[in-house]
Amino acid sequence: MSTVGALRHRDYRWLVAGRAVNYLGNGVAPIALSFAVLDLTGSVADLGVVVGTRSLANVALLLLGGVLADRLPRGVLLQGTNFGAALSQALVALSVLTGHASIPLLIVLSACNGALAAVAMPGSAALVPQTVPKELLRPANALNRIANNTAMILGASLGGLLVAAVGPGWGIAVDAVLFLLAAGCFATIRIAAPAREASSALADLREGWTEFTARTWVWVVVLQFMVVNAASSGGISVLGPVVADHSFGRSGWGVVMAGFTVGALLGGLLATRWQPRRALLVGVLLTFVNAVPLVALAVQPGVVVLAVCMGLMGVAAEVFTVAWDVSLQENVPPDRLARVYSYDALGSCVALPLGEVAAGPVAASVGVAPTLLGAAALVLAATGLALCSREVRGLVVRGQEQVSSAPAQSA
Repeated sequence: MSTVGALRHRDYRWLVAGRAVNYLGNGVAPIALSFAVLDLTGSVADLGVVVGTRSLANVALLLLGGVLADRLPRGVLLQGTNFGAALSQALVALSVLTGHASIPLLIVLSACNGALAAVAMPGSAALVPQTVPKELLRPANALNRIANNTAMILGASLGGLLVAAVGPGWGIAVDAVLFLLAAGCFATIRIAAPAREASSALADLREGWTEFTARTWVWVVVLQFMVVNAASSGGISVLGPVVADHSFGRSGWGVVMAGFTVGALLGGLLATRWQPRRALLVGVLLTFVNAVPLVALAVQPGVVVLAVCMGLMGVAAEVFTVAWDVSLQENVPPDRLARVYSYDALGSCVALPLGEVAAGPVAASVGVAPTLLGAAALVLAATGLALCSREVRGLVVRGQEQVSSAPAQSA
């Protein structure tokens, strides 16, 4: 089935457009915010706290996001959260540009932005199956990821250029405008809330938990990424800018981060044409690659080598993500899918604040290079343990024409 065929569906086109604009801003924001904090205090610990607070707020509200996305029209939910994110980023930009920024203020506004992202995430992920026929599910996911990663390439490059040329405040201001444009795209989506019986929020959470735990391969992979994401984010998001500031510079860090999204774009193109029968196994195996840029940062090579390492990580991440999305969408009923995505995101991200907040103090105690090498070891160990699961190794892609609406049993 042609990948481009998904674009014939109006709501899918607006979903892809809205998410692409959103990701364009998300490519700018981390680079601009990181250097805004470093310009303000020069403290790696402060940077870890600001980044970690956003992740903490994100984790805290993910389950609420899943419940809301299975109750409300998902397009409306995305419109509201992106409008709120535009406002929070505008306030961050204003504080930085006027010289009124402080670490407590940035912590509060980062928490607001993380909370809004948490409410949006499950609905965004679960909306794809509502916008295309089942037989287009795999190419629709892959094309959506390609659009997102193309936007991230542009965003990361733009972020590095803005920070180097006019300062981080303007980068965050651009991010606010992009969130506003994304809200406009989502406002055009006309899809009703999933059909389901009325129930309490607590009952919704219990039902989502039952779906999440019914499949061993789901929670095993989520536990793997609890460790992988914490180690990778602490090493790359927190310590990466520090390495850049002491070696090849801030504009070079933008090129390095763009390398990841170039790789992710290539991985998305690969996923449109190739999905092995045991796609989840291949995706989990490729997660070993996440250790490569952490080791590269530890030995501090040049921009080109680091960009290539991040590119390899991007390819691996994209092949895994498409395999993961299709696996969930094939096996989880549509009216419970957002809640399963929310438990997935919660488990995968719950340790992010710990990894980000701990990276600075640990690096100050034992050194940046040993901390990065330790993070790489955690990635390798968590991935190796996930591969010990027979269910992870044995899950087979069935094809969207065989999707069942009945809950699956544990393998």
